[in-house]
Amino acid sequence: MIRGNRLVAALALVLVGTVLAVPTTSSPADARDERGRVEPTVRFATFNASLNRPAAGDLRRDLSTPSNAQARAVAEIVQRTRPDVLVLQELDHDPEALRLFQRNYLERGQQGADPIRYRYTFTAPVNTGVPTGLDLNGDGRTDGPDDAYGFGAFPGQYGMAVLSRYPIDEKHVRTFQKLLWKDMPGNRMPEGYYSPEAVDVLRLSSKSHWDVPVKVGRRSVHLLVSHPTPPVFDGPEDRNGRRNADEIRFWADYTGPAREARWIRDDRGRPGGLQRGASFVIAGDLNSDPVDGDSLPGATHQLLDLRRVNTSLTPSSDGAVEAARLQGGANLSHRGDPQFDTADFSEPPGNIRADYVLPSADLDIRDARVFWPVQADPLSRLTGTYPFPASDHRLVWVDLRHPPR
Repeated sequence: MIRGNRLVAALALVLVGTVLAVPTTSSPADARDERGRVEPTVRFATFNASLNRPAAGDLRRDLSTPSNAQARAVAEIVQRTRPDVLVLQELDHDPEALRLFQRNYLERGQQGADPIRYRYTFTAPVNTGVPTGLDLNGDGRTDGPDDAYGFGAFPGQYGMAVLSRYPIDEKHVRTFQKLLWKDMPGNRMPEGYYSPEAVDVLRLSSKSHWDVPVKVGRRSVHLLVSHPTPPVFDGPEDRNGRRNADEIRFWADYTGPAREARWIRDDRGRPGGLQRGASFVIAGDLNSDPVDGDSLPGATHQLLDLRRVNTSLTPSSDGAVEAARLQGGANLSHRGDPQFDTADFSEPPGNIRADYVLPSADLDIRDARVFWPVQADPLSRLTGTYPFPASDHRLVWVDLRHPPR
């Protein structure tokens, strides 16, 4: 929301004299098909790393040396979990800052963790901080962060990036930054709230929606990336809650039958959604819990209830269960199972499941976790409590493979 290795872990277990839920520090093991051929198991992850800054250029400055404490913690979390394909969110859009984060942090071992290198990256402009020239929030001004296409103090704040060990098919990347909200059939835009001029220009994506094909062997997996607006910080018109639900719904239309995707146009003007039968992974901070929090009822179920989405195993952690118990408050009245929480928020709403890695039904889930260590785990220093060493979100990963054909 806007607002090491196994030896070390094993020694820690001996020292504390009890069994701990130590987050995995290894890459997924490859499986073999019925002919003995290697079927690669690929770890997909999403992480809202909170690497956003209040002014343009601040992040580049902070990452220009390898000494920024927050960036080191973020990098170590990535090194400990070792995703093959990683979506980073709330990383201000600046290709040079992304390069610096790789060179000065990810590619340098942090606190005994092995360095990690991603040969392939993708990033693109987002709507946050891009001015509309209109008074969208009715405060009499046209130059505030709320008057941008997506809330932000400068263009690119709270941006996104994809890092991959597998080749990215950049020729077939599709972005949907400029898709208009009004063009979505049956959209939830609050009636009468926005001026006709605003309705004509307001974009669906508060950041952007990306389809980034990743080549795994001879196959492509379409990484579907977005970061919908938080469903709060508005009034009784619930403009952010409505937009959040429609930003989530976009992927249901995009991956659905051709008739449901006829309205979609990418930023190059190409129509339609994902090709039928294509493998995909929906990944990102959706800012919506299935049952708790402030989002519209059923917002995430627009994806979770789809037959074409594999929900056979939900990423979980023991640390989230412990945090809900220790923090109490709203967490004790939540209807959702705390083991699935991915964000450590203040009240309201308390801790919720906000971050998702949702594969298509043709991909087998081999394992799925949330990096949220219990307090007795030495790695809990990376998540901590407020003010957080890295982020108020937790990295979420899922190990996937194609079943034999």
